[in-house]
Amino acid sequence: MAVVDTGGLRKGLTIELDNELVRIVEYQHIKQGRGSAFIRLTMRNLRTGSTTERTFQAGSKFTVARLERQTIQYLYRDEDDYHFMDTETYEQFSLPKDVLGTAANYLKENDTLDLLTYQDKPIDVEMPVTVALRIEHTDPGLRGDTATGGSKPATLETGLVVSVPLFLNEGDLVKVDTRTGQYVERVTAERRTKD
Repeated sequence: MAVVDTGGLRKGLTIELDNELVRIVEYQHIKQGRGSAFIRLTMRNLRTGSTTERTFQAGSKFTVARLERQTIQYLYRDEDDYHFMDTETYEQFSLPKDVLGTAANYLKENDTLDLLTYQDKPIDVEMPVTVALRIEHTDPGLRGDTATGGSKPATLETGLVVSVPLFLNEGDLVKVDTRTGQYVERVTAERRTKD
């Protein structure tokens, strides 16, 4: 097992802490005037999904969790189960929504993503930083609406609701940041052919 001290920690690293598997969401190094430095970690428990914040003295040691990674393809949803296929073995399996977390908001049929397993148990999925999704429903844009104007809610093809600029309409393809759930940009016809 690999062990790192506070200097080796980074955002996105998965560690074992108090017999739990946690992923570092935020990492903050704090140096006070006379006292010793410490770090503040915001961590997400990969089994329960809960987020906690804790502080540790600089130099504390942590055990890095050894995660296995495999590429999978999303096939379809059946109530609360999401069905996938291993792209190497073609073996099909399902995952409950609580394992997927917010990734369920961005999944379209045939999308590929990484499944992270720990001791042969699925614990998390890694989505690309951005995904392109079609707007299914939004109020129509009005002539004169510009990119610098306000925003309006839009329901995307996965059911996710995001705020988009007023000029966007139903059927438009938009890029969404999977980390924040926010609109990034409109996907134009030229960009669709490149991706």
